[in-house]
Amino acid sequence: MTLSIVLAFGLFLGLIVFLGLIARSLAMLGKRVPGEDREFLDPLSTPLRVLWPLVRFLDFHFGRLYPPGIVKRVELQLQLTGRSYLLSARQFISLSLVAAAIALIMALLVARWLGSSSLMFPLAAALLGSLLPRLWLRDIRARTVKQVEKQLPVYLDFLTLSMEAGLNLNGSLTQAVSKGPGGPLKREFEHVLRDLKSGLPRADALRRMDDRLQIREVTNFVSSVVQSERMGGSIATTLRFQSEQRRTERFQRAEKQAMEAPVKLIFPLVVFIFPVTFIVLGFPIVMKFMQEGLL
Repeated sequence: MTLSIVLAFGLFLGLIVFLGLIARSLAMLGKRVPGEDREFLDPLSTPLRVLWPLVRFLDFHFGRLYPPGIVKRVELQLQLTGRSYLLSARQFISLSLVAAAIALIMALLVARWLGSSSLMFPLAAALLGSLLPRLWLRDIRARTVKQVEKQLPVYLDFLTLSMEAGLNLNGSLTQAVSKGPGGPLKREFEHVLRDLKSGLPRADALRRMDDRLQIREVTNFVSSVVQSERMGGSIATTLRFQSEQRRTERFQRAEKQAMEAPVKLIFPLVVFIFPVTFIVLGFPIVMKFMQEGLL
């Protein structure tokens, strides 16, 4: 009995020493991570600020081991969503790993509490946790495309009116940015103005905006302006035609969504509304039959 107590006490002390050594090693590795200057970067949200030390730890120690192909694809996704000034591609992959680890630990705790020994639920939770940042980027991309398609006719109207009033394209862009609504398109036009001020040719600045967004309407706008400038045509006329075309497309999208609404309502009607209606109407009849002994 005494020997068992001594062995258990020794194992307990050994476990404490082992955990202490691991914590000390992690602390030393954490101190090796250099500081980060975010003066010219986008501010972090509250959830990212909480997870950021772990993200930077993984990025600093293991970021160079990430496959280059995956890093390149993530860089393109960050560029398309306008989040390249928030975090890098390797930091995004590190964020996915951190989310997967947190989901795995929480799933293991839940499985332990439920008394389950299956690993399917923790592994599925880890997979879902790793996919959450990608779903976040996909949602941002969808909202960006929708906002750009909605705001592009407004900015084209501003550009057209400014050029017809006598301003050149650079001055018209400045007026459109100062008067136009906020959103991703305004930020992209601000990037175009910064590129122009840095000495980049106007066609190249517009093409860089097209590469960052990769939206069909923006591609048509950039191609028309660049071609009109190259051929010596009237940019104001081109912009007015683009504005009318974009506005027509916006009305067509609204009509399409309005026509799709009745089709989308069929499922909730059949699954949720019709059964409840039949229950409300049929319950008194069934009760009447039961009282009269017909059922």
